[in-house]
Amino acid sequence: MNPPKPVLTQSNRKAHLRAHRSLRAPNLSGTGAMHPSPGIVNTRAVSVMPNKTAVSYLSALPLLFPLFSILRRSKIAKVAAFLFFTGSLWAGSGVEELQGRIEKSTPLTVLCNPNSPGEGIRIEGKWNQGIWSGVIHNESAHPIAIREIVLFELDHGLNPKTPIYGEAFQMLAQINGTLKSPMDLGKYPDQKHYKIPEPKGYRASSGLLALFPEQDQAIALAFTSCNKFIGRIGFNQSRLKAFIETEGLSLPAHGSWRLESFGCFIGNNRDAVLQSVAVEIQKNHPRILPSEPPTGWCSWYTFYEGVTEADIQSNLEFAKEKLPHIRYIQIDDGYQSKMGDWLETGKAFGGGIHKVLRQIKQAGFEPAIWVAPFIAEKSSRIFQDHPDWFIQGPDGKPLDSSTVGFGGWRCAPWYVLDGTRPEVQAHLETVFKTMREKWGVTYFKLDANYWGAIHGGKLHDPNATRIDAYRQGMKAIQKGAGNSFILGCNAPIWPSLGLVDGMRTSGDINQDWEHFKSCGLENLSRSWQNGKLWWSDPDCVLLTETPQMNIRNNLPPSDPSLSEKEFKLHVASLRATGGLILSGDDLPQIKPTRLKVLEKLFASTGKAMSFDSQDFSVGRVHLGEKKEEAALFNWGDQLVSRSIQVEPGSTITDFWTGEAKRVTGTSLSYEIPARSAVLLKIEKK
Repeated sequence: MNPPKPVLTQSNRKAHLRAHRSLRAPNLSGTGAMHPSPGIVNTRAVSVMPNKTAVSYLSALPLLFPLFSILRRSKIAKVAAFLFFTGSLWAGSGVEELQGRIEKSTPLTVLCNPNSPGEGIRIEGKWNQGIWSGVIHNESAHPIAIREIVLFELDHGLNPKTPIYGEAFQMLAQINGTLKSPMDLGKYPDQKHYKIPEPKGYRASSGLLALFPEQDQAIALAFTSCNKFIGRIGFNQSRLKAFIETEGLSLPAHGSWRLESFGCFIGNNRDAVLQSVAVEIQKNHPRILPSEPPTGWCSWYTFYEGVTEADIQSNLEFAKEKLPHIRYIQIDDGYQSKMGDWLETGKAFGGGIHKVLRQIKQAGFEPAIWVAPFIAEKSSRIFQDHPDWFIQGPDGKPLDSSTVGFGGWRCAPWYVLDGTRPEVQAHLETVFKTMREKWGVTYFKLDANYWGAIHGGKLHDPNATRIDAYRQGMKAIQKGAGNSFILGCNAPIWPSLGLVDGMRTSGDINQDWEHFKSCGLENLSRSWQNGKLWWSDPDCVLLTETPQMNIRNNLPPSDPSLSEKEFKLHVASLRATGGLILSGDDLPQIKPTRLKVLEKLFASTGKAMSFDSQDFSVGRVHLGEKKEEAALFNWGDQLVSRSIQVEPGSTITDFWTGEAKRVTGTSLSYEIPARSAVLLKIEKK
């Protein structure tokens, strides 16, 4: 549907023609749902205002024509003319102008039935201090199936090379690059690995898309709630589309849905706009976090699923002697008999895990455990006894998750518990209450949470979305876990808001440069969330070259060329997040010099460093009136120079060596080797 063309006068026709390109008919050709040609309701004509900057450029053209005429035969003139006109397209389309057009947009309702007139559908929405909130009503006498609600779809008017940062639906991916050339950050993108559909002609983020048109300009488009629906932002080199996925649910006759709130945030740098997003999210999803991020040890990265009682015991004894100040000893995947049967211990622990958990408490630590609460393998007792508890496929049988996305990393394919079923909610509450009260567990690492919000299945509650299913299941877990620490891992990011105390912010770490770099950038990209939405978990710190399982199986080191400087970058990136610190090494194998680094790292600041740009080269954090920390990174393969501003008379201390020096100037420069970092403590005079 094309909006009516505005009446144009001859004097402003050119300016209007260029401005009118931002109001082409919405591209509603599909989001991957079952009905590719839905009906559209709630459209209306939108008034068009000329781009003031474009008009000013046009008025200046008579003055410039003589210059172009003189140089018309010159290649320089042709290039200059090209830059002038293309520059005019973007110069007047700054973040304020884009924000204004977004706030003037009228939401559209996309129906599942293309022949439905949609009579009776009404969206009651308003903007208040940069935040949109709304309710959709069905005032008709019959239910109407709705595929999605489009808040706006328009030309953004930004340079296609504008850098971006977008959240994915699930934790193991992010989007960076530019509007024209987006890149996946993380190995498991939504659309490829998990087969989550995207709108035709767009890449799509989930919950958040931040844009950085200029060095001192930033705009974040963010859904600031996620109670029932997931909000997404589609983008390409010329257009933006913000929409709420309603999953084809039928809005009952005379019924209403409260829609997710949406904000358009403007600031002069990355950190400013993202902190504004965090503040608004906290209003909708308040969570009282523990006073400081957890510290501890995790069994996974050295023993994997082959962990035994003896492995836990040897590391427990070492921690008691050398690292008595850490809080948690975490038993990861491998203790259970089957995926899904979490209260039944496997052979690795002699049929019972209770003895080891008691020993952890007796040594002065708190037991922590890994659970994948929403999934089960086919041979598990829970699947065999209660197949009706699982999300169904089109055939009415339990949905094989590999038919709609990734089926699981071991013991696959996985089947998914339906969080809308009362029996499942009771089961989840019982599992975690048992572990808390009878096992003494006070920290739960919840893995594979994405599956709890899986797409493509049929739920027990026909009025529920997949977000409902996940959040209802998580609330049952919260009830059972009591005041224990809950960590989300491989989780749906926005649907987890307000439900977890900590959130993994990167893929799995490993002892090689590729993982040190990738995980470091993933963590820093999300470090703005630390202490605001949850405590960030940047995954474990690894200070040995070879996992213990490689040694047991006579395998070589993950990366025999890893150097000391690369370990420095790894440690600095963890320190910069201000979040959880858990060691993932076989503790007795850590060299004494690196053990000292680990001890320093455990003294977390609890605050993330701020970075003004997407390259994450220089970050700093204020730790009081006169104290700061700074990190200078070199993610590349060549020597680089980095500098920071300081107050004259400040004392700068090297985090690694403890060497201190007083500075007299206002700037410090460092030559940083390839794949390395400098970590500094700054104390003002």
